[in-house]
Amino acid sequence: MMAGLFGLARRNWQIFKPAEVSKSATPLRFGILGAADIGPQALIIPAKSHPDVVIQAVAARDPKKAKTYADKYNILEVAASYQSILDNPAIDCVYIPLPNGLHFEWALRALKAGKHVLLEKPSVSNTTEATALFESPLLRTPNAPVLLEAAHYIFHPAWTVFMSFITPSEVAHAKAVLWVPRWKFADDDIRYRYELGGGALLDLGTYTSSALERVFGGLPEACEECVTRPGTYDERCERLFSARFRFPGGGLGEMAGDLKAPLSRFSPDVEVEHRGVVVSGAEAGVDEVAEGQEVVRTRRVKLALFVQPAFMHSIQVDDEFVLHKTGDESAVVKSWKKSKTVKAYTFKEAGIDQPGEAYWATYRYQLEQFVNKVRGREVQQWVHGVDSINTARMIDMAYEAAKLPLRPTSEY
Repeated sequence: MMAGLFGLARRNWQIFKPAEVSKSATPLRFGILGAADIGPQALIIPAKSHPDVVIQAVAARDPKKAKTYADKYNILEVAASYQSILDNPAIDCVYIPLPNGLHFEWALRALKAGKHVLLEKPSVSNTTEATALFESPLLRTPNAPVLLEAAHYIFHPAWTVFMSFITPSEVAHAKAVLWVPRWKFADDDIRYRYELGGGALLDLGTYTSSALERVFGGLPEACEECVTRPGTYDERCERLFSARFRFPGGGLGEMAGDLKAPLSRFSPDVEVEHRGVVVSGAEAGVDEVAEGQEVVRTRRVKLALFVQPAFMHSIQVDDEFVLHKTGDESAVVKSWKKSKTVKAYTFKEAGIDQPGEAYWATYRYQLEQFVNKVRGREVQQWVHGVDSINTARMIDMAYEAAKLPLRPTSEY
């Protein structure tokens, strides 16, 4: 018990205070567009333990804020503007944590400048922008720059292990939820500003919709219902949402999120229920299945704390087995259950040959794959352009079902 608590405390300390490593002779040099609060967690701290990454420069609308930010996080340069970072030949990559409504313009500007782009989620404000960005001819040229939407949770071993228990074609029902404590964001935060791509569906729904899309293996056919509650700043920007999607084959996916959740709502979870399927005796853990009988398994899987599993998480797998006469579910011979709880802070724990440390946050695993992609090496986990487009489509479907306007398209 004490060893487990010590390990938990040590891991969580190292997430924020990782050991710094020596840098390679020619590391990738990153510029950050915007002195954003998410920057340290998403890039600056993960870069400390990556030998091939240096944070070279930051720019902000307020030069004083950029200088304070650079001093606080030991960033080498303060650039005069976002564009000056893009014009700097020493910068290889840019990280864009700007307000949502500015993502499309500055991602496209960065690609035009030949920079690799790590784009904070949500990638853009709507499907129109997503299609234009991720299907841009700039990404199809020889030696094209890399573009990645920072859906960081999918890079962690916990998500890989969770998905190893999921069979998308057999999923009957899934639900993804994400809560933010009510004190986290002020009523006039940028998340409530329509012109900047505000709203809980974009801010939180990016996580929940992308999780559902991966669990079901594709886009839903329709959003059957989406209930929202507006924030106090702009009634077009929802504070919370609850949506239900119908997927091909009849599967139902639900998602919910709240930017001002009560403390009773804490854990961001994904829960999946499969349809009953016939499995072999070996899969069911029985020595032999008699002729004229079959075993049906119904599997439920829950990943608790899916967004930030490095801090703590659990994967609960519950299997129900029924042995009955073939073709006659009412003729039950016997039934039984099997359950297990799994955790994976490193790929090694999961039996996968991939680098990682227990203290690597989702963002550090993401950075590992981003650098691999830029360097032309194979990547094991990735958010493809079609994934980002599908996420945007699901969010637009939810807005339409809620009878709310889609977030505005950039004029750039």
